Amino acid sequence: MSAAPASPVPGDSTDAVARARGGLSGEPSVRVPRLLEAVRSVGSGLELHSKLDRICETAAELTGARYAAIGVAAEDGEGLADFVHHGVDEETVHRIGRRPDGHKGLLGALIRDPRPVRLANVTDDPRSCGFPAGHPPMRSFLGVPIRVQGEIFGNLYLTEKRGGGTFDDDDLDMVRVLATEAGIAVGNARLYEAAQQRERWIDGSVAVTTALLAGGDAEDALQTVAEQARRLSGSAAGIVLLVVEDGGLEVVAVASEQPSRELGVVVPPESELVAELRDGKPVFLADASADPRMRADLTRDYGPVMMLPLQSDGRVLGALLTPRSREGREFTETERTLATQFASQAALALMMAEAQRDRERLAVYEDRDRIARDLHDLVIQRLFATGMMLESAQRRSDVPEVRRGVGKAVDELDITIQEIRTAIFALRQDPTEMPSGLRTRVLREISTAAVPLGFQPGHRFTGPVDTLVGELTGKNLIAALREALSNAFRHAGASRIEVSVDADVLLPDGRPGVRLAVADDGVGIPDGGRRSGLRNLERRAESLGGASWHGPGIGADGGGTTVVWQAPH
Repeated sequence: MSAAPASPVPGDSTDAVARARGGLSGEPSVRVPRLLEAVRSVGSGLELHSKLDRICETAAELTGARYAAIGVAAEDGEGLADFVHHGVDEETVHRIGRRPDGHKGLLGALIRDPRPVRLANVTDDPRSCGFPAGHPPMRSFLGVPIRVQGEIFGNLYLTEKRGGGTFDDDDLDMVRVLATEAGIAVGNARLYEAAQQRERWIDGSVAVTTALLAGGDAEDALQTVAEQARRLSGSAAGIVLLVVEDGGLEVVAVASEQPSRELGVVVPPESELVAELRDGKPVFLADASADPRMRADLTRDYGPVMMLPLQSDGRVLGALLTPRSREGREFTETERTLATQFASQAALALMMAEAQRDRERLAVYEDRDRIARDLHDLVIQRLFATGMMLESAQRRSDVPEVRRGVGKAVDELDITIQEIRTAIFALRQDPTEMPSGLRTRVLREISTAAVPLGFQPGHRFTGPVDTLVGELTGKNLIAALREALSNAFRHAGASRIEVSVDADVLLPDGRPGVRLAVADDGVGIPDGGRRSGLRNLERRAESLGGASWHGPGIGADGGGTTVVWQAPH
């Protein structure tokens, strides 16, 4: 049977039911009550996707179709943004692969020409382009457009009439009525879902702003941005990138169900996408895995992606990526708008948090300068004067034991003066300066930590640390050391800390690696205490293919904590 001619779809559901009643010859007493019950069922509930599932199921039941589907038209009218189906099991869906996109074939034609179509054999229509491998056989076909407030929302498709027959006029009339009611119900569901969606994004923005301005750990705050973006957008991952010195973008936070290896990856400034993001332009990709502009290590498992600049007051701080799986639907215009607003709010909160940290950092610098001046002008001068007095006393003494004892005291004072001068040098150094060698960077972190600790942590190096450990691993090792020393200062109450870096470690999988251990004699990790710092260490290690854990410390009877972090070179 050829395609039915176009006919106006009823705008009033009561008239449509009346026409359906007149056209249902043979069994009106059975089918009309079922139709009215179906209309009532379709109108219940407000969640859009479950409503589309219910429409498919109801239409299949009313017409005796084995399969039913709704193709939701993309907002630009080109292809399908979503495809909801009934009757095909998940194993078959997985075997078929990607869902229909509506860019070609009969489904695409019905998007561009939304008129009812009834076919005895779908393959006879010249617009049909066949079925992909693994697709179940389908012959009879009925397609009816669904309109929402006069605009095409999509099409309701029914195939494979049970018993081998074809869809008749009664089926077409009933499906038209159902499509009309579906349009009204979908319109209501859309309004409700849009309101709910806006409310969720606003709540997410508040959570991000609170986390960034709370004055806590910066990595925790960025992780909150990634997690909220992933949850709100319904994506497979949330990825935060920040601008680095050379103009590229570095992945600083990743939220996903699976352990991620993206953390620490730097996308170079030469990338076309980086240039667009740095210019403050959002980028939307339909399939990131197939886009040659994307790095394979960032997008090999993803499909649709939103790439949004973290921009505020004309300044781009970084980017926010929300990729969906390869089978995921494309982002709607509403989702893009809400996500862009969320990214702008997150960028503003980032700038405010950065300004707050700058003020705190300036206060620390001023305090460090004051301590350095006091150490130099007061403490060293007094120690030097005391040493001269002891040397004078040593020369006047005739008792050998006294001379030896005083000489030893003078030597100890000289050592103390040298250690204080080293501390003064560390205090006056800009912490943002980045020495080249990993050993030097480790020592600088230890010297910097000595000021708030009140004592100098011990250290030990094993193996050629500077030559074996790569830049990415070394950068993450320094961040892990800083985190471990910070935890020891803030929570452990330790009087002794030992730091060891071993570049001759063999990891469990046989790869050579480097191991950092920070041991203290403090109070240990209390049950139920904060674990965010330890989680940060674990994330950094896992992103490189390593691991992190903690155990007993170096206090009496194993008191305190030892934090271990290791990764491949």
